[in-house]
Amino acid sequence: MDTRTSPIRLRLQALRDVMQREGLFAVLVPSSDPHLSEYLPGRWQGRQWFSGFTGSMGTLVVTEARAALFADSRYWVQAETELQGTGIELVKIPTGASAQHVEWLAAEAPAGATVAVDGQVLGLAAAVALRSALDARGVRLRTDLDAIDAAWDERPALPAAPVWEHAPPFAATARTTKLALVRDAMATHGATHHLVSTVDDIAWITNLRGSDVDYNPVFLAHLLLSRDAATLFVGAGKVGEPLRAALAADGIALAPYDAAAAVLAVLPAGSTLLVDPKRVTLGLRDAVANGVKVVEAINPSTLAKSRKTDAEAAFVREAMVEDGVAMCRFYARFEAALARGERLTELTVDEWLSAERAARPGFVGLSFPTIAGFAANGAMPHYRATPDAHAVIAGDGLLLIDSGGQYLGGTTDITRVWPVGTPSAAMRRDYTLVLKGTMALSRARFPRGTLSPMLDSLARAPLWAEGIDFGHGTGHGVGYCLNVHEGPQSISKALPDAHMAMQPGMITSVEPGVYRTGQWGVRIENLVLAVPAVTVEGAAFGEFLEFETLTLCPIDTRCLERALLRPDELAWLDAYHATVRERLAPRLDGDALAWLLARTQPV
Repeated sequence: MDTRTSPIRLRLQALRDVMQREGLFAVLVPSSDPHLSEYLPGRWQGRQWFSGFTGSMGTLVVTEARAALFADSRYWVQAETELQGTGIELVKIPTGASAQHVEWLAAEAPAGATVAVDGQVLGLAAAVALRSALDARGVRLRTDLDAIDAAWDERPALPAAPVWEHAPPFAATARTTKLALVRDAMATHGATHHLVSTVDDIAWITNLRGSDVDYNPVFLAHLLLSRDAATLFVGAGKVGEPLRAALAADGIALAPYDAAAAVLAVLPAGSTLLVDPKRVTLGLRDAVANGVKVVEAINPSTLAKSRKTDAEAAFVREAMVEDGVAMCRFYARFEAALARGERLTELTVDEWLSAERAARPGFVGLSFPTIAGFAANGAMPHYRATPDAHAVIAGDGLLLIDSGGQYLGGTTDITRVWPVGTPSAAMRRDYTLVLKGTMALSRARFPRGTLSPMLDSLARAPLWAEGIDFGHGTGHGVGYCLNVHEGPQSISKALPDAHMAMQPGMITSVEPGVYRTGQWGVRIENLVLAVPAVTVEGAAFGEFLEFETLTLCPIDTRCLERALLRPDELAWLDAYHATVRERLAPRLDGDALAWLLARTQPV
């Protein structure tokens, strides 16, 4: 293909034509939508459309002379492949939270130039940082123009899928109770109104779900609360009449999706509006009437939904059993087919494992695209096999499978690594070091309120001791039949803030890894629940927490380098496998049961 007429180069030229008409030096294209979501509806996949990079995170900056994509280490190998021939340079950044694109723009743009970004998809906190950096260089920031819309002829429409109710018993807390909880928090800030734009917060508050975003059971909406009323701004026809009546009975009225800004513009003078600067866009903030006082603080619902109730935790444990049964049935079938010499690919993994999950009670959908990476593909943390590019599973190597499901009673996320053929000594060493990190964090005890990033080094220490590290976070929060990535807690190298304090009821992943580019990848991931710990000292030093491992699936022992494991670590692994066997065996029979019993033998 002539790279001068490649689709990406033609799309970039269309964008540059818009830039020239509007007198712009650069356009910033974030991976974002009006709700600052991680996973985006097609309409806001502009960064992917104009760059060809399919990773879930990244920022594109386009000038007349240059185009740069900013991505962290999870995506470097993938981005280098997907950007070939596009003329877009890859800028490698340390973490997904890096603002290096801001520094790059400030250095590139001459004084007097104009940089544009759509304010409707730019977070308020990000806008403050961007404007500060550009102002210092005498560069104008324009946020009233959606430049990509003018250059994107095939831009998708808004999703139109219906909204549905997450009903009891799985919705264990009534939405009226959640509304009251949020209003109590509003009162502590002196707020008369509260705007919520993050779709998972809205889904949690209202006990509603949808399918506007792949893999996340959410719907596009904004929610405005007052002390005694609520307005849900949602697409026409998405809420059926019976559900509309049920919402009205609970004090929630419906309004058109695109009417939120207009309503903010006519809030009564003297009102006080609570917004979360990390979870609302600049466009909506700028729409607020001048006579309204704005208080910035974290959404109360973000903190509340991170702490699962006892009833929710019970449903999650049941969802983990169903998920574990699906995985055992898949692995038994897969290993038997492999032993027979059948041709299996990474796509086979996705197809068979997804089918097993879909057959379980309460299944809603996958919680993210299945990552099945064999050999070198496993070294890309966010790799995804496609019909045009995938590996056949044969020979000697490691197969990394990261997958999960959405159930009415919870959300799952699990990574396991399985040997195909004979694993090398180096593979076994990496595998065992990662397992040591998984166990170290899973076994931790810590004071309640410990900032979650402080726990990150526990999982990295066994790897650091050998001069090894990994580029992604160790653990993310997980929703309840909601987003598989949820805050505010983050077990990572992120700079901690007060909202990252670990509290009982939080569900978090534990997923250290090792990635050998061009060779193999290892990641062993479980979900854990923060629960009160009983300590020898009792309450003398305050309340302590520990983790209950929720995920139920064998950890392959054929890759172990046993000399690297202490007796207490071997004992933890045996105890975990005993629990897996006890919980799953009653739901299995035949080959799947035989597989479970074989893979949970004591070491």
